[in-house]
Amino acid sequence: MSEELELNFNCANEEEGRLIYTVSQISAEIKQILENSYPGVWLRGEISNFKLYNSGHMYFNIKDENAQIKAVMFAGSNVSLTFAPEDGMQVLVFGRVSSYPVRGDYQIIVSNMEQAGQGALFEAYEKLKKKLEAEGLFDEASKKEIPQIVNKIGVVTSQDGAALCDILKVLEDLNACAQVLIYPVRVQGKEAEKEIPEAIEYLNKNYKDLDVLLVGRGGGSMEDLWAFNTEPVARAIFASKIPVVSCVGHEIDFSIADFVADKRAPTPSAAAEMVVRQKSELKNKLENLRVALSSNIELVFNDNRARLETLAASRAFTKPHLIYEDKIAYVDELDGQLRHSFKHLLNLKETILKNVSHKLDIVSPLSVLKRGFAICKNEKGEIIKSSVQTSVGEVVNIKLFQGSISAEVKNND
Repeated sequence: MSEELELNFNCANEEEGRLIYTVSQISAEIKQILENSYPGVWLRGEISNFKLYNSGHMYFNIKDENAQIKAVMFAGSNVSLTFAPEDGMQVLVFGRVSSYPVRGDYQIIVSNMEQAGQGALFEAYEKLKKKLEAEGLFDEASKKEIPQIVNKIGVVTSQDGAALCDILKVLEDLNACAQVLIYPVRVQGKEAEKEIPEAIEYLNKNYKDLDVLLVGRGGGSMEDLWAFNTEPVARAIFASKIPVVSCVGHEIDFSIADFVADKRAPTPSAAAEMVVRQKSELKNKLENLRVALSSNIELVFNDNRARLETLAASRAFTKPHLIYEDKIAYVDELDGQLRHSFKHLLNLKETILKNVSHKLDIVSPLSVLKRGFAICKNEKGEIIKSSVQTSVGEVVNIKLFQGSISAEVKNND
């Protein structure tokens, strides 16, 4: 804070070695220091010199036994007050400390005001909230999921309050088709702090098949809603094996029960809608799928029926013999083509064979022998090409075109 309290000497004028401020400069510096040091504080005290101007702005002092501070609450902030401030009233205010340079006053600009009784409740609320949070009662890991399909709903609220009527109306409007078990309790006062936990414990013990519990009431002051800020109610909600949806007060209210519950709804109506909306949406989705499936089946059926009607009107069904006749004629035509092709191929092969045979005859040794030539071989079977290969008296074999003879060599000149 020491750094924040340092004055900004840059805005001062230096004359003869002295820093000199104007009144406006020092007032602006003080205003900035106050606002930076106390941007938001709670202040308890008694109202005095209260004045309400036509503009809607409230001007007053907050005092205790030893001191006082000026206060202002502008119309935009005091419009939500649920009581009329007056001199002598003990209050708890929240705001930022600033100054009003025109008069040289410092003041608190109030953004929220509670009667002192509510201030005590708020302190108790904050104390219990910190305690339970430290114990892990608010942890997300401990939260139970609400089933997608909710068929049985337990409701813990007043049987005479608007909350119950709102819940039942929403369930009816959404056509939830869910069984509702109502456990009536008082939702305000000391007895409520006892009855609400007992109801939650009883339903957990005797109606384990419930899918969800709705615990709450309509809106009211902090005192009216106090039962849902008590430790027994918070611990009963946390211990519940059945998922709990808290629905305490209007949207601006946030109770200890809201922090502990598995889900929080701003109003009883919203809680009812929350737990059955998925079921209602699923029913609608299934109905849409049923309609789409029925439409698709009809479309496929009509398409197939049209195809069958087209086939039934075709020549294959009306004059099937024409198809066979055409096919038989086609087969006969193929048979004729095959026979012609085969005969042509056979003739071609025969001609080729004759040509090859003729060529073989030309080069065949038998053709040479046929013209009167002969082949002589010695006793070893070697062809005799010259007389020098023979000797007188040797027997040689002579191969003729038809048959063979043996001869003795008389002369080999």
